[in-house]
Amino acid sequence: MNIFIAALKKEIQHMDFFHLSGVGKINATFKSMELIHKFNPSQIINYGTAGAINKKCKGLIECTKFYQRDMDARGLMDFNLGETPFDEINEIIYNKDGYSCGSGDSFVKSEIEMKVDIVDMEAYAIAKVCKLKNINFRSFKYITDDANKNSNKDWSQNCQKGAAEFYKIYKNLI
Repeated sequence: MNIFIAALKKEIQHMDFFHLSGVGKINATFKSMELIHKFNPSQIINYGTAGAINKKCKGLIECTKFYQRDMDARGLMDFNLGETPFDEINEIIYNKDGYSCGSGDSFVKSEIEMKVDIVDMEAYAIAKVCKLKNINFRSFKYITDDANKNSNKDWSQNCQKGAAEFYKIYKNLI
């Protein structure tokens, strides 16, 4: 059984098969755990919008590498940006040749220190829950903006455009 998760109704329009998590890593984690407990899925598929750090990222892409971009414990010891202290899981990689996603609880409007292709606010959290629970995970993101000073306006204008693109591949995912 596949479960589909998106953060916001605005991102998915008329696709009623999605479960909504709300925005951010905590909401995504809670909803993922709730759905796993209720349905025991074999796979969770995440769809959402994202900002491009790598300007080659356009349209609908699939991410295969996930990082927590706002974990910053560098001042504690010799930790790297994105590394959770004393946690064995600091990156989740399904395919080294795929796109990388840095998830954080902030809307990115400028350069970031972490080297990733795109930024979002939920994928890493869902990917980590899936990894810990041995559930397959796939994540598709529609690029709405270039993570710059115009990102909020660009996101608002482009947010709903990705749903039609995702729906084109939906039948191949079920």
